[in-house]
Amino acid sequence: MFCPECKSLMISSAGQLKCRKCGYIRNITDKDQMQIRTVRQEKEIVIVEDGEQVRTLPTIAIRCPKCENNLAFWWLRQLRAADESEVRFFRCCKCGHTWRQYD
Repeated sequence: MFCPECKSLMISSAGQLKCRKCGYIRNITDKDQMQIRTVRQEKEIVIVEDGEQVRTLPTIAIRCPKCENNLAFWWLRQLRAADESEVRFFRCCKCGHTWRQYD
């Protein structure tokens, strides 16, 4: 909890929240208790938003694993931590199959 007076972090002591900076004190209520949530929210990874946007992406000569065409659109996305490499996505120009390649 943060102090409503000076916005400093408050500490709990003897059933009260106390501000070390300005001395503000208030009693701990049920709303101040830690809440545990069991539902985890997964973020959806958007690969490419619409088909028209794909046509503006660069192309590369790579074999499609589905139809074996030799041309695909490609783009990069940062899916993991910032200190890890990006993931390269490909979409076949012929059949539209999308796959990814990790570095």
